[in-house]
This record gives sequence, C-alpha cells and structure tokens, in this order.
Amino acid sequence: MEWDGYKGGEIASKLAAESTVKYIKSNFENIVKEKEEILKLIKNAVEYANMVVYEKSKEDKELEGMGTTLELCLIYNNKAYIGHVGDSRIYRIRKDVIRKLTKDHSYVQQLVEDKKITREEAKTHPKKNMLTKALGCTPYVEPDIRARNFEKGDVFIMCSDGLTNMVEEKRIQELVKENINTAADNLIKEANEAGGFDNITVIIIN
Repeated sequence: MEWDGYKGGEIASKLAAESTVKYIKSNFENIVKEKEEILKLIKNAVEYANMVVYEKSKEDKELEGMGTTLELCLIYNNKAYIGHVGDSRIYRIRKDVIRKLTKDHSYVQQLVEDKKITREEAKTHPKKNMLTKALGCTPYVEPDIRARNFEKGDVFIMCSDGLTNMVEEKRIQELVKENINTAADNLIKEANEAGGFDNITVIIIN
C-alpha cells in the first residue's frame, strides 16, 4: 500500500494505511475468493479508511479538511487488485513496456482528457497538484477499483507524486531495470537530487 498526504497529511496517511490494512485482514477470510468479491472488498476497505480519516478530522479543529491519497494493491492468484484515490500512481513494467495503471484524480488530468492542454503542458501546469478527489476530505469517496493480471516477470511500482513530479517514467523504468533490489532507494535519491519538493514514497512489487 502507498499513500501521500497533504493538509494534516502525516496523520491522514497513517490512519488511512492502518485502517485499510485492518479492514482487509478482518474481512478477507470471510469472502468468496472471486474477482468481483475481492474488488468489492478493496472498495469497502478504501471507503472505510475514508470514513476513519474524515471522522478524525471532525474531532480535531486543527485537522479539519485533512486528506491523503491512497494506493492499494492486493496480489492474489496471479491478479493484482487495485484501489486508487488521488494522484499517487501504480505502474506496471512488463517486458520492456511501462504502463500507468491508475488515472490521476487531478484538475490537470481533467484538462488533458478534455483536450484543453497536452500531456506535455500538464507536466508544468501551475495547478498540476490540485486534486479533484482525495481520501478523508468528504464523508464519502468513490475509489477507482480494477483487477489486472500479474504475470511472471511483472514489476509493479507504487509511488507518490513526489517521485513522478521529479523523475520521468522512462527513467523510472531504467532504474528498475538496472537493479530492482536498489531501485526504490535509487528513485528516491534521484527525486531528491532533482529538487525533492514533496514527500516521496516508492514501493516495488515483483
């Protein structure tokens, strides 16, 4: 699981991660191990985490409006079950192709989809970090959920925008290919050397 917090972010992120893991551990054994049931579990886990963070923000005036992004990836029987809220990302490298499996919940992503700006323009847009959806900011959140095949040799990369704002996708792939065991540390180091303006989280699954 990967997360990235903003206002009250450290608290929101920790709560979201703990709540999501707790929900899945408490309920996984009780469900039928079929695709739709596991996806439903992922969705419910994210919604539960959203409720926990939102309720916490209401208890403490200083935490009002806090939120976080959340990426969840559960590997079971050669499938990756993904839950996604925000602009952190999950990539898959298969053979020599890197592919983004999540869609950013951001203002700039919406501009790209509406063909108002290009993908290149999106990289330097002044509002590129403005989210259209985050976890914990509202009583209810609708996560993106999906299942993708997990094949032998696949590498999944879960990362916050602290990485992707600083390091190009092609370079992410290069560093993973060079040495998968040190790739996470090397990616964080490179993002910091490029400016490191935001918190950087990287998790690699293979």
